Amino acid sequence: MPALTVLRQHPRTLLLTAAAVPLALAAVVDDVRVRRQLEVARRDQLTGMPCRDGLTAHDKRQFIARHRAGDLLVLVLDGNGFKAINDSYGHSAGDKVVITLAQRLRQGSATRQGLAARLGGDEFGAAVPVPRARFTQELAGPRLHMDRPVPYEDLLLPFIVSIGTAYAVDLPGRPFGDVLRAADVARCKVKTGEESFPHLGTVADADTPEVNGRRPGRPGTALLERAA
Repeated sequence: MPALTVLRQHPRTLLLTAAAVPLALAAVVDDVRVRRQLEVARRDQLTGMPCRDGLTAHDKRQFIARHRAGDLLVLVLDGNGFKAINDSYGHSAGDKVVITLAQRLRQGSATRQGLAARLGGDEFGAAVPVPRARFTQELAGPRLHMDRPVPYEDLLLPFIVSIGTAYAVDLPGRPFGDVLRAADVARCKVKTGEESFPHLGTVADADTPEVNGRRPGRPGTALLERAA
C-alpha cells in the first residue's frame, strides 16, 4: 500500500494567509465606500440631482448605445428674474423655485430616458433623445411645462426659463463639455433676445471666448469688459 503524502504548511504561512482574507475584504469595503462618497459628491444637496460633474462624466457612448447617435440633444436652462425672487421673497423662496425647477426637469428627462443635472444656482442641464425632425415640436411641451408659476406659501411666483440647445452630432469629435458649452451660449443668446427659441448651438458657440473667465452674456460681463 503506497504511503500517503501529508502536506504541511508552516504556521507562519497559515497566519499570513488568514491575515490576507480580512485585508482583502477591507479593500473591497473601502472601494465601495469611496465610490459612494464620489456619488454623493456628484449630487446636489438641495435637489438631489447630479451636479455638473455627474452630467459631464456621463459617457456619450452609453447614451448612444440606447438611442440613435444623431438624437442626443443637450439643453441648458435657467430662470429669468431669479435674483429678483430672492431679493423680494427671501432665499427660502429661491430654494423653492430651484427645487420645483429641478423636479419638473427631472420628470421630463426621465420620461425620455435622459439625464438632468443642476449646474449651479438656478441653472440646469440635461441630455435627452430628441429626433431632429421633431426638434421644434418636442421642445414646445417641455418649455410650457417649465414656464409655470411656482407655488410658495400662499403665493404663486411667476417664473419663466431661457433654454439653449445643441446636438452632439453637430460637434463631431468634441467632448461632452463642449456640447454643453454650445448649449449654454445658445441659452444666453435666447435670453438676451439675440436669437429666438428654440436655438441650436454651434461649433462657433462652443468656441466663444470667455471674458475674464465668464461666458459672454452672463451678469457682470459687460462691466468686466469695460474695466479690461
